[in-house]
Amino acid sequence: MRFTFPVLQMTVHNLYLFDWNGLCLHYSEWHHKRQAGIPKEEEYKLLFSICSFVSKASLLGMKDSFLAFQTSLYKIHYYGTPTGIKVVMNTDLGMGPIRDVLHHIYRALSMELVVKNPLRLLGQTAK
Repeated sequence: MRFTFPVLQMTVHNLYLFDWNGLCLHYSEWHHKRQAGIPKEEEYKLLFSICSFVSKASLLGMKDSFLAFQTSLYKIHYYGTPTGIKVVMNTDLGMGPIRDVLHHIYRALSMELVVKNPLRLLGQTAK
């Protein structure tokens, strides 16, 4: 599988692809100095809580309101799809909006690793 993206200067720490139930379908990691101290399911719950809070507090609704969350160390980028698949990427702080990149990753990963894969069992993480 080959991905082509516009040239961006950023550090990507990790990438998650969650299904509508919070099951991690795919996880990749780069330039990450230490493992997260919580399981992937807990990271999904954190993301779900942030999304829920933003959708209730926003006049725009969830579609256009929560795209990224920033701490003092990293930035979490979020892309949700109508099918309930969620693409989450952790990058360095210097990265601007990457919604189009996350959409491209969703299309490539979910189609190749999940939809078109007859050997994938339901509930199994794709590597």
